[in-house]
Amino acid sequence: MWINKAYMLAFLSAGLLLIATGCQSGDADPPPESTTEANHSESEADHLEAVSLEQVDLEDFAIELDTAGPGTLAFTKTFPGEVRVNEDQFAHVVPRLSGIVREVYVTLGDHVEAGQLMAVLESRELAELKANYLDALARLELAQATYEREARLYREKVSSEQEFLEARQALAEAQIALRSAAQKLLALGFSRRYIEALPDQPDSLLRIYELRAPIRGTVVAKHIVQGEAVEAFTTVFTVADLSTVWVDLSIYQQDLARIREGQRVTILGLNHQEEGIISYVQPLVEEDRRTGLARVVLPNPHGLWKPGLFVTGQIMIGRQRYEVVVPRGAIQTMDDHPIVFVPTPEGFVPRRVQIAAETDSLIALADGLAPGEPYVVQGAFTLKAELEKEEIGEGHGH
Repeated sequence: MWINKAYMLAFLSAGLLLIATGCQSGDADPPPESTTEANHSESEADHLEAVSLEQVDLEDFAIELDTAGPGTLAFTKTFPGEVRVNEDQFAHVVPRLSGIVREVYVTLGDHVEAGQLMAVLESRELAELKANYLDALARLELAQATYEREARLYREKVSSEQEFLEARQALAEAQIALRSAAQKLLALGFSRRYIEALPDQPDSLLRIYELRAPIRGTVVAKHIVQGEAVEAFTTVFTVADLSTVWVDLSIYQQDLARIREGQRVTILGLNHQEEGIISYVQPLVEEDRRTGLARVVLPNPHGLWKPGLFVTGQIMIGRQRYEVVVPRGAIQTMDDHPIVFVPTPEGFVPRRVQIAAETDSLIALADGLAPGEPYVVQGAFTLKAELEKEEIGEGHGH
């Protein structure tokens, strides 16, 4: 918890006077950490001067104190990556037979729902397939009637067994022909209900082939215009559901052992970031670059993550607890050495410290600041600037 101004004023005036008096009389106990004594001696030996209280307006300079204490550092590593379309929500729209484009109802960037009509083709091939089905249906009806008649006559011993068997065989062949014609239409994507309703359709619709969206999403590619001839199985539309995207991170060879599914990742773009979880780690290493792949599925409700963007991913690869951890802003550099400012009877004194480890926001100290000792957590840069002004003669002495 930060120490407020009232504490600082008391600490730097009356409290410090009592400490100084106690030290002179010999009644005060030595500091609990011998490291602190050594650091004080080192500071004095290095002739690091103090910024006196009179020189510092605590409110204007926003000086805040905190007490040195333990903390945990989370170590992360950054990897390059790219936003890609979620291929699990990605579909090519292809006609299953050739035809001439009659109407196009959507264009690039349009949002479509699953089953929405996207284009209409006129296909002679389709007309022939539907005609074959209708012909097979008519033949089946005739064969069924013939079989029923021959079966009745055979039971009445009017017709021969041969005629009955021939009628039954013709019925079976008609059933096979109708089933084959229906299967060809089913393979083109037509439903059984649609096929069964074909006898009621006008002849003008027999050649109409509708292209419908297979999934909900956005039209991201279009290769079809009205009046052109389209071959079967040619991609004419591409639809992508961009409500989620893939982020593929390139993992360096030496880091592959520390990356696994389920790890949290911070994806950083140009103006935004998102937390995600690794859902897939490629089991093979790419031979050309000798890197692995880790994939994150990100929600993209507002379309901020656009496929093709280059991003970075920060993955936590370890955590460690230290006895003294301070914010990065508390550490300054003087004479090429890291320092923190500590309050003393003379004012704020820069004290050299030894860094054990650091992250973007926190620094763990190996030496120079003992647990429980007060230090300047905010305003250290201002104190450093004030001290440097003194050294070049632009400030006021103390």
